[in-house]
Amino acid sequence: MLKQQRAQSVLPNYIVLSMLALFALVPIIILFMNSVKTTVEIGRNPIGFPQEIRLDNYLEAWDEGGYSNTIRNSFIMMSATIVVSLTVAGFAAYALARLKLRGSSLIAFYFLVGTSVPPQLFMVPLFVMWRQFGLINTHLGLIIIYVGLYSPFATYLLRSYMVSLPEEFIEAARIDGANHWQVFRSIILPLSWPGFLTAGLVIGLNVWNEFLFAVTFLPDPSLKPVATSLFEFQGRFSRDWGLTSAGSVIMVIPIIVLFLLLQRRFIEGLTQGGLKG
Repeated sequence: MLKQQRAQSVLPNYIVLSMLALFALVPIIILFMNSVKTTVEIGRNPIGFPQEIRLDNYLEAWDEGGYSNTIRNSFIMMSATIVVSLTVAGFAAYALARLKLRGSSLIAFYFLVGTSVPPQLFMVPLFVMWRQFGLINTHLGLIIIYVGLYSPFATYLLRSYMVSLPEEFIEAARIDGANHWQVFRSIILPLSWPGFLTAGLVIGLNVWNEFLFAVTFLPDPSLKPVATSLFEFQGRFSRDWGLTSAGSVIMVIPIIVLFLLLQRRFIEGLTQGGLKG
């Protein structure tokens, strides 16, 4: 009787979660199905299964969209942004969480507020400054912008994670004569790696999907990331829905695969970091 009542109490939760899952998955499934159809078949049957699988859409979209170049550019900027952001955020989070600095809670709150400020507010002055520094049309210029955009979030998340680490481990290391760097390297990093993984995944997703700064600060086609490549591809082949769908799938596949491989650690680190703050 108790089990039946419990099952009935959680039934609405499963219904809501199932509806949300369908809402998220159905467009992706339709996109995958349309990516192997011809334009004529999509016009005749836009949400049904393909009558004939046309894999040539992917080969043509890969060549026409220049994805070999734009995906490489995205990986370069994403990797560099993750490494620099996590390095900066790791040291900053350790200082805020463990060095007992005055106003550390206020600084952490400032980082949280900084993540909510629309970046469009400072795009024009930043463009003028970057042009004077010669950072327009360079990956370095865009990487610096991305580090500035996403480091506050990583700092806040890692700080929340480090605050709740057992103090006994750190005190034992200090009694043994460990300095701050040794504590950070030997104690903090091994215990906080789920938080670093989560922050890295969130930063990587944001960099991969970022469009506005990329299209503004990288006018050179040879330097553009994959998000701008898809935009230009859709402009040239807007009426070829099968080709456009294939180009969209090529862009999202790396992120979907990465998330599926690391989803457990991602959710664990995100929830623990949020609960421990």
